[in-house]
Amino acid sequence: MTKQKAVIMDAKQMDRALTRIAHEILERNKGTQDLLIVGIKRRGDSLGRKIARIIGEIEKTEVPYGALDITFYRDDLQTIAHQPVVNQTELNHDVTNKTVVLVDDVLYTGRTVRAALDEILDFGRPKRVELAVLIDRGHRELPVKADYVGKNVPTSQKEIIGVRTMEEDGEEKVIIKEKADEVE
Repeated sequence: MTKQKAVIMDAKQMDRALTRIAHEILERNKGTQDLLIVGIKRRGDSLGRKIARIIGEIEKTEVPYGALDITFYRDDLQTIAHQPVVNQTELNHDVTNKTVVLVDDVLYTGRTVRAALDEILDFGRPKRVELAVLIDRGHRELPVKADYVGKNVPTSQKEIIGVRTMEEDGEEKVIIKEKADEVE
């Protein structure tokens, strides 16, 4: 069981952070040419779709979008569940010579990003891969750094960051919880 300590971001703050990230992506890439936004399921998918929509509204164009399910690319597959829940990867765009912006909710150890990179490379060879995250909480185990960060939230190993999205949870907010003896 976990106990909520605080709300880090409400829905408005999340929207502002995603809008800022969208503008930063456009600025760094000088527009949308050869840009592909790819969300990491589950909540990275929800956030990635929002970023793609915001960029599309700013640039008045449709931004190519895809979503990855990295379950079979994880290095801890044996430890997460006897029968892990597998969603479907939806990547109907060629990644070759594209700038792929991976989107995830929380950057922690870097292992999810490593798995996503492995899967992306199975689809082709992008020109560049960038990383956008809503929350960077530190504690890296792999040399991974986000290009775009909504908010840096230094945490202890005893804390959990929970991102809630309308699509997955029926509400939008980011909370910090105290980890109990047993992980959820």
